[in-house]
Amino acid sequence: MANKNQHVVPHPQGWAVKGEGNQKASSVHSTQREAIGAAREIARNKGSEMLIHGVNGRIRERNTYGDDPYPPEG
Repeated sequence: MANKNQHVVPHPQGWAVKGEGNQKASSVHSTQREAIGAAREIARNKGSEMLIHGVNGRIRERNTYGDDPYPPEG
């Protein structure tokens, strides 16, 4: 995708939304649900993907909000 994917990741103050490759969080939230809402809005606006990480840091869900050619042609 052309735009940065948004990651919902654990943070010392709760949950953070981070653009892919960014060192600093775009926003920090007390709950994962709030962080997911913020990440979803950013991903929709940018036409990118949202990746939700669990407390262990592993990706547990991903959603695409851009032009996703699924199912792929061919």
